[in-house]
Amino acid sequence: MEEEILKRLDAIEVEESIRILYACESGSRAWGFPSKDSDYDVRFIYVHDRAWYLRVDHQFQRDVVERPIDDLLDINGWDLKKALKLLRKSNPVLIEWFNSPVVYRNDGAFTRGFKALMPEYYSPRACYYHYEHMANGNNRAYLQGEMVKPKKYFYVLRPILAMMWIEQGLGIVPMEFEVLVDRLVEDERLLADIKQLLADKRAGFEAGQMPRIDSISEFIDIELERLAGMAQEIDKNEVGFESMNRFFLSVLQ
Repeated sequence: MEEEILKRLDAIEVEESIRILYACESGSRAWGFPSKDSDYDVRFIYVHDRAWYLRVDHQFQRDVVERPIDDLLDINGWDLKKALKLLRKSNPVLIEWFNSPVVYRNDGAFTRGFKALMPEYYSPRACYYHYEHMANGNNRAYLQGEMVKPKKYFYVLRPILAMMWIEQGLGIVPMEFEVLVDRLVEDERLLADIKQLLADKRAGFEAGQMPRIDSISEFIDIELERLAGMAQEIDKNEVGFESMNRFFLSVLQ
């Protein structure tokens, strides 16, 4: 599958007249809890030649590249300028891409430069809001019945643990779910149940359902209530464009 993904990336470069600087896995395969039938979520950052950015009508040009989603592969990417604007807003999805454990394409100088910007523009409060919205939304949508899909637990647990990570001032949230669990979950019963759920998810299929797990459901309810409204107490961090302007020009050159 990796060979197929690399071929697709090569084809996109030719078709779109772009250069892909970084490509990685996002979603469950990067988070560490894929099922046997999980698809591949490939995300990338690309750049055009300098002339493309110097056109008078540049603002009317698309800054994303997307391909139709099939049963196995979901692949799309963002233009570098779009990515940098999102980094200034401390977009958690973008930050996660650059912490992905599965990387398909990597321009070393670009990746090092981009990662060097991340601590400067990282806003704990912005990321906290993102994870809080995700946790509450997924909990309301997927975990209120007596039978639930295992993967939906992870889509609530992971953002809750990310909020706890930010609350404790541990820096940029790691992408891997088990890193969060091992650092933050202390209750032995809860830890055992999460580990078993993780093993079941990896061995099973996306469509499977199971009864609610009391320890995990209780943890979710308690932590969502405890963490509600805490964002205002977290550092906001607002930074100008100077550093990323220099980086953007260096990439174009």
